[in-house]
Amino acid sequence: MRTTTAPETVAELVARQWGDHRPGLKYEDTGHTVLSHHRTAQEAAARAALLVDLMPPGAEPHLGVLLDNTPEFPFWLGAAALAGAAVAGINPTRRGPELARDILHTDCRILVTEPAHLPLLRGLDLPGVRLLVTGTEEYEALLAPYAAAKPGEATLGTPGPSSRLLLYFTSGSTGAPKAAICTQGRLAAAGSALARRFSVTPQDVHYVCMPLFHGNAVIADWLPALAGGASVALRRRFSASAFLDDVRAYGVTYFTYVGRAVQYLLATEPRPDDREHTLRLGFGTEAGAVDAARFAERFGVPLVEGYGATEGGASVQHTPDTPPGALGRAGEGDDLAVIDPETGAECPAAVLDAEGRLLNGSAAIGELVNRGRSLFEGYWRNPDAEAARTREGWYWTGDLFFRDAAGFLYFAGRTDDRLRVDSENLAAAMIENILARWADAAAVAVYAVPDEVAGDQVMAAVALREGAGFDPDAFAAFLAAQPDLGTKMSPRYVRIVQAMPVTATNKVHRVALRRAGFLCPDPVWHRLPTGRYRPLSEPDRAALLAAYEAQGRADLLER
Repeated sequence: MRTTTAPETVAELVARQWGDHRPGLKYEDTGHTVLSHHRTAQEAAARAALLVDLMPPGAEPHLGVLLDNTPEFPFWLGAAALAGAAVAGINPTRRGPELARDILHTDCRILVTEPAHLPLLRGLDLPGVRLLVTGTEEYEALLAPYAAAKPGEATLGTPGPSSRLLLYFTSGSTGAPKAAICTQGRLAAAGSALARRFSVTPQDVHYVCMPLFHGNAVIADWLPALAGGASVALRRRFSASAFLDDVRAYGVTYFTYVGRAVQYLLATEPRPDDREHTLRLGFGTEAGAVDAARFAERFGVPLVEGYGATEGGASVQHTPDTPPGALGRAGEGDDLAVIDPETGAECPAAVLDAEGRLLNGSAAIGELVNRGRSLFEGYWRNPDAEAARTREGWYWTGDLFFRDAAGFLYFAGRTDDRLRVDSENLAAAMIENILARWADAAAVAVYAVPDEVAGDQVMAAVALREGAGFDPDAFAAFLAAQPDLGTKMSPRYVRIVQAMPVTATNKVHRVALRRAGFLCPDPVWHRLPTGRYRPLSEPDRAALLAAYEAQGRADLLER
């Protein structure tokens, strides 16, 4: 059932599925199961009614969801929207006190999980939290009395545009994750905007393979499907080897990605039928221009890079004239600037060569700041983090960018990933983009390790393509041939990894890489003053450690 006016809440988007008996949700259990839009709304309504009865009087209307990408996750998202409650997506890679902290910090009085995740909760002190375990007889018995519920019948308060719907944790590299507040109005608008941008129709199938506890899968995949009437196909957890099989089985037309997911897909064995599928578009972030081009060439599918954090503080819109490598221009209503965080001054425009390579990175790269109106709605019970994000009346994204003379914006990494080598500021993502051109590299991550005397040195972790070995002379020759590789940007250390360590959202686990530095079990190569690389031997490590001790910097190393 469609309305003529744009829905103002996610609750309206869920409710309008009622009576629509076309395919709405596809997933794999013992086979490929398909539920109608009507059935998904029915399941959401039943859980909304149960939620209203279980929520203690006077409690914050928050529930935690600790699930893989099973049908129960979108059912509970829909239920929270209908009931006027908020979902805190709980990351299953968190452990012990950190996991308990996430649940208690967001004031969850109900936690929905599944048998596979029960071991994570053993021994945790979760006072006042009621556990619902999906797929059990007890759970089905709890739901049974609400099978006839309809959308809108049971609420904790009339859902409106300002009602909280998501308390989603940001994946910060330091400190405890922050729970970003997302309201129904902002989320409904975001879903509708993406549905319009990508011309989503009921004939589309959105593949949700990124984790639903993360904002990407909900905001960029599930919500535009809901707004455009498309069906959703769920993959419990991302699998590069199963990707094309799922696409064909479900008739997938659209998917989202984060971090290194595209690199994993490119690392699979090429097949003669790589272009025989229904996909028309991939949308995400951090694929990189080189891998995006490789993906389009191999699979015949364009990747559209976007920028818009869960917090909603700033967005960059891709336009038809956006040049390769750029994300686009400032979104409507945003006044975006690239600011030098040390001086507060706007950075000069980027100077690019004929091939789009950045020539003045140390001057042009700064933090992306929104000086105009911001859709940022705050962090749950974290005023210090809110103040840091909105200092001086601006929204500071925490991300590095540069802007060309025509106003197009280019992503250059996180502010936490900035390196300072010989008093020169460098962005890890820019070095990664250069190293990604090396034909033998399947994945690259660049990060700072402390210099023996002061500042940082550049270290790169490299996963090689199947069958490739590390040729130090060929690698050094490759570096020397890159015109945009500054004199401070060549890696001092190169770590060869079997597989890149990643977080649950497929982003490189840089904290783990930084902590290990060159004191790791993997082979490490060391750049000599001549520019050549040689293996870092045990005597080399001992000499380095002695140099750190002599300079009083040994405490910067993880032993």
